[in-house]
Amino acid sequence: MFDYSAKMLYNRARKRGEKMGKRTVAIVGRPNVGKSTFFNYVVGKRISIVEDTPGVTRDRIYADTNWRGVDFTLIDTGGIEPESDDIITSQMRSQADIAISIADVILFVTDFRQGVTEADKEIALMLRKSKKPIILVCNKCDKYGKTSDDIYEFYNLGLGDPYPISAVNSIGIGDVLDAIYDELPKSDEDEDEGTIIKVAIIGKPNVGKSSLVNKILGENRVIVSNIAGTTRDAIDSEFENQFGKYVFIDTAGIRRKSKVTENLERYSVMRTLLAVERADVCILMIDANEGVTEQDAKIAGEAHEAGKGIIIAVNKWDEYEKDNNTVEKYKKEIYNKLSYLSYAPIIFISAKTGQRVNKLYELINTVADQNAMRVPTSVLNQVLNEAISIVQPPTDKGKRLKIFYMTQASTKPPTFVVFVNNKELFHFSYERYLINQLRKEFILTGTPIRMIVREKKD
Repeated sequence: MFDYSAKMLYNRARKRGEKMGKRTVAIVGRPNVGKSTFFNYVVGKRISIVEDTPGVTRDRIYADTNWRGVDFTLIDTGGIEPESDDIITSQMRSQADIAISIADVILFVTDFRQGVTEADKEIALMLRKSKKPIILVCNKCDKYGKTSDDIYEFYNLGLGDPYPISAVNSIGIGDVLDAIYDELPKSDEDEDEGTIIKVAIIGKPNVGKSSLVNKILGENRVIVSNIAGTTRDAIDSEFENQFGKYVFIDTAGIRRKSKVTENLERYSVMRTLLAVERADVCILMIDANEGVTEQDAKIAGEAHEAGKGIIIAVNKWDEYEKDNNTVEKYKKEIYNKLSYLSYAPIIFISAKTGQRVNKLYELINTVADQNAMRVPTSVLNQVLNEAISIVQPPTDKGKRLKIFYMTQASTKPPTFVVFVNNKELFHFSYERYLINQLRKEFILTGTPIRMIVREKKD
């Protein structure tokens, strides 16, 4: 079985700041047909490892690119090849399912020198059933324009005209990119992206995520049962009220890795992590009767590392036995176990009865605004100078840290760059102090803050 690591895929997407809502093109095909070579050429850098050994690319690798003014995300996938006859269907369907579910356009790469193989036929059969645009590419046509009649063999795949290219020699790639351009959605699907807040409901299985979505929508939009793992895919539901426009993403619960045994559930985990990636705000749901578990901490960590706005919703609060100090005591326990989420607001709800569900909208709006906040450089440096005057930068062996200025590099989450005389003197404790000062001054609720340290000469 191939080692498709959902965590590795998620980390790659997170590190490059990808927005999964972009138009997407997936490259699929057997191992060693030149997928990664094509990918690297189009994105303009050597991201995918290119070797002659089949199966080098095991997880999915993402990169943003542009052709003729259209931005899209290109996905390089691991090669599809059965290890034995008894698992051919499951492995090929699993791989194709990921490409099909994510992509707007599928690029099917074959090897011209080897001709059409049985594996090619199996892949083509599944791709045709997807009803998505498929572009057939015959790679390793090094003598472009002199392919004789051998190219006609690929018409038997039933995918239309094949595009002969040589990825290693950069021949014919422009024609393929033109074909991708023609097939990509032209309407601006993200025209309301600035006004629509995407909210991912995350948490363990059977914590009430689907029930919350159904309560918000006022209908049984998502299947709800008390069997853990009912929701296999991330399901988007659009919703609008007096507070704004939202897309609520109900996700499959993430189980402990030791319990993720089925291929189908492994891909559910991957889709959940992708749902986190494309969300503006994540609502982490916790079962009031169970409290914060180890798995809750891991799930929360994914959203935190992704830099998303986070709200902690304690569900089934109507079932929990309470006294006068219960709320504050419960909050303290949550923050003790999720210390890195001390910035995240906590709300106590009941998805079943609707208790405090209406209070979620204003909280979502606030957290989304804070996550996207941009601070003018002049104001930022005023706050920096005040912070330095209160607590002087540290010294080490007679050398004192000097902080020259600070600027904001990006939002979602707010990311600040600090220029100093020596990065080695910038201790973590002082970084934490500055982050706390920024959070206090600008009331950055529900969002992580990133800080990048650079020496002035950089």
